[in-house]
Amino acid sequence: MTDNDLHVNDLPAFHITGGTGWINDPNGLVYFNGEYHVFYQYYPYDTKWGPMHWGHAVSFDLTNWKRLPIALAPGGEGDKDGCFSGTAIVAFNKLYLMYTGFEENGGGENVRQVQCLAESEDGVNFFKRGVVIGSDDLPEDFMPCDFRDPHVFCHDGIFYCLVAAKKKGGRGRLLLYRSDDLFKWTFLSDALGFDSDGIMFECPNYIEKLGLIIVGDQLPPPKADGCLNVHSTRYFIGKMDFTAGKFIVESEGILDHGFDYYAPQSFACCPEKILIGWLNMWDRNVPSAKYGFAGMLTVPRKLSVNCGRLYQTPVVKTSKVYETSVGKKLADNAIIGVIEIKADDLESFEIKLRQGNENFTLISLVDGFWVFDRSKSGEAIVGAEKDELSLAGIRKMPLGAEKHTSISIVLDKYSIEFFEGGRVMSSTVYPPDNADKIELTVKASKCTYTRYKVENRS
Repeated sequence: MTDNDLHVNDLPAFHITGGTGWINDPNGLVYFNGEYHVFYQYYPYDTKWGPMHWGHAVSFDLTNWKRLPIALAPGGEGDKDGCFSGTAIVAFNKLYLMYTGFEENGGGENVRQVQCLAESEDGVNFFKRGVVIGSDDLPEDFMPCDFRDPHVFCHDGIFYCLVAAKKKGGRGRLLLYRSDDLFKWTFLSDALGFDSDGIMFECPNYIEKLGLIIVGDQLPPPKADGCLNVHSTRYFIGKMDFTAGKFIVESEGILDHGFDYYAPQSFACCPEKILIGWLNMWDRNVPSAKYGFAGMLTVPRKLSVNCGRLYQTPVVKTSKVYETSVGKKLADNAIIGVIEIKADDLESFEIKLRQGNENFTLISLVDGFWVFDRSKSGEAIVGAEKDELSLAGIRKMPLGAEKHTSISIVLDKYSIEFFEGGRVMSSTVYPPDNADKIELTVKASKCTYTRYKVENRS
């Protein structure tokens, strides 16, 4: 990624950051005027969360990103204290951003969250059109202080919008609205009809082609066989009944089993269904703050659905640099790149990544589960989770395949994203700068190791 800042060498090579400052949720992913646009929650003035802006980056190939000027800044109607998360849609030959306007009003139940609209003809300069779904548009039994993260889409010429909301005395729900023009909206239904596991749903994303709703779940109870993070990302597979305004759930799951993943969004107006998430987690320290930036986004992931389960594969522009067969052990070196490992009849597996001195990240196969161990990955990352696995620096994910195992590992300066069987574990790591050794130990009837260079112009 190109950057004129003095700390450019301290930034990830191909993961989106704000360059300086804090970022969290990706927003408004859209393919517009021949480019992939990614917006994100951004506070440019500190490496901690602050009044939210919308940062902006574009790419032709989903790997090389160019930062553009801030798209939205707080201070307008309904958003004087922040422009929170939302989505994008191309309509009437313009690019529209729909987002949550935030007003503090002393905090607590006096907070107001409303849905606002902005428009652009060039995809760079945006004009705010004000509040389009306000507190008066909420059903009476929902709270106007927790009403956020609109996801707008079009079906049969009608615009629809999913918004996360909280019931009075209850938990999170997903509300569905409809409109003919993006400006006047009518409440239609409680789309899922059931509560979040935690205190609130956040950042809904509907992909009609896949029959898929993705949603963040704030502060769910920890589950050893699911997600132990303070916030998780869930998916529901089924079908939307637009007449009744109900999404009929047929299956569900966890989107990412790693330490650092939340609030993903998919690209609108793009034939392939591609997703990007926030590669961090709330209530954790962020060691990269010492370099002047905090937070980054994941690499894009291509999505598919098969037999009631979501499958994800990384989308990174690469070229092959090394390939070899593996007997039992292999040694290599890499800090940045993509590794593919294909194994038949896999019996055992252990790979140490970013190894240097006493530091390494270990991924191993234990009793049918992938175990991601970052207890020796470098600078300590401490969070709010107090369960035994979290304190030990461990995350687990089920093995996806038994006969033919295909693994992809995406490496950047401060992150490891491990893909197998359509599932993913994404985590940040902060090893020493020169920690580049890789050690693979494997037992299989056949195993091939391939390393790729990321075609990055930075």
